[in-house]
Amino acid sequence: MFDPTAFENIKVVVEGEIYDRDLSGEIVVTDRNDWINTAKLSRKYEISFSLAGYESSSLSATMTIQAGLENLAAELLGSESANQLAGCMVGISFSLIHHNEMSVYHAVQEVLEDIWGRDRAINQIAQLAPLEKKSLVKNRATVSFNRLVYEDQIDDLTEMIDYTMASLENLKKLLGE
Repeated sequence: MFDPTAFENIKVVVEGEIYDRDLSGEIVVTDRNDWINTAKLSRKYEISFSLAGYESSSLSATMTIQAGLENLAAELLGSESANQLAGCMVGISFSLIHHNEMSVYHAVQEVLEDIWGRDRAINQIAQLAPLEKKSLVKNRATVSFNRLVYEDQIDDLTEMIDYTMASLENLKKLLGE
């Protein structure tokens, strides 16, 4: 019988939890991607969502799950030393449009650090159209955990979704919308 990988099990739990919240009307799923890279034998899954009743182009979140060849090999080999790699990477990112002002970047950083903790790597990358006379930027703020997530930590992913929703709520307040 086929035994699903840690990546598959984690993906199914995350996807189910997010779609349950979509069905309940809390959020709206706006995009989903599931990639298999056959050249590198890696997997990547992304699911994006926004708050219900809110314009997703202004503020949305994306949860990403990734596993590479080393993660799959560790799981299939099953040796004690390899089991350290038998998991996947999980990341959260937020896409938001706001004024290109340093105070907004600092406020976004503060909101995310308050929810996710100061020991998380939180990076912001802003994209702007320099020839347009608009003062708005598209900011992608990423929360990285810099460690693998294992199957026995699946329950933590539900909390990550709660934190993501709280982040969206607080960023929405910050943007004044």
